[in-house]
Amino acid sequence: MRQVACDIELDRALLTQFTRIGLGLYEALMHSDATLAEINPLAVTAGGELLALDGKMVVDDNGLYRQPELARAREMLDESPAEREARQYGLSYVKLDGYIGCMVNGAGLAMATMDMTKLYGGAPANFLDIGGGARADRVAAALRIILADPNVRAVLINIFGGITRCDEVARGILEAFAQVPSKVPVVVRLIGTNEEEGRRLLAEANFITARTLSEAARLAVEAARAGTAAPAA
Repeated sequence: MRQVACDIELDRALLTQFTRIGLGLYEALMHSDATLAEINPLAVTAGGELLALDGKMVVDDNGLYRQPELARAREMLDESPAEREARQYGLSYVKLDGYIGCMVNGAGLAMATMDMTKLYGGAPANFLDIGGGARADRVAAALRIILADPNVRAVLINIFGGITRCDEVARGILEAFAQVPSKVPVVVRLIGTNEEEGRRLLAEANFITARTLSEAARLAVEAARAGTAAPAA
């Protein structure tokens, strides 16, 4: 704190106050799972008092289970219905401006899927990561969120079955279409644990499937442009 005070050429008479505020800010950051904690502005009054007039904190959503008081204070009005539902099911969801809905398991796979979609001339409508070990109900929730976006003209599902079983993902897709029938075309790429069973379930329902990400992205872009209808399970 002394070095910071020196760097900003703070009056030495304010050092004690500055140290107290600085340490308080540090403790707030560390104890609240925050990714950002700042004071702006920090003002010196005419009476020689140092005051934090305003501040900002950004709390990591993944740490909210350790912060029940902060979770209760969350302002729901700032979130869209899709964001609230995604959080309820433990999904990572970000709305984008495109027209191809993307559902994947893993942030890296999500980025690769969106990049491949762009490569074939499409535009992703969202970032949606169902995470590892996603069961059928979570997959169904993810698909409902994607299909609720009126801009979505096709859905690209790209799942690596490690912890997540491909047959569970397939059942989630069928369950989602049973709950929310849609004519939006869906292209599914499943690879990994129980992939053959997952493909069999989707093939029986006449869904579009692909074995590679490149093929899946190409088919999704083509389906979006053609307006190909998908089956309602």
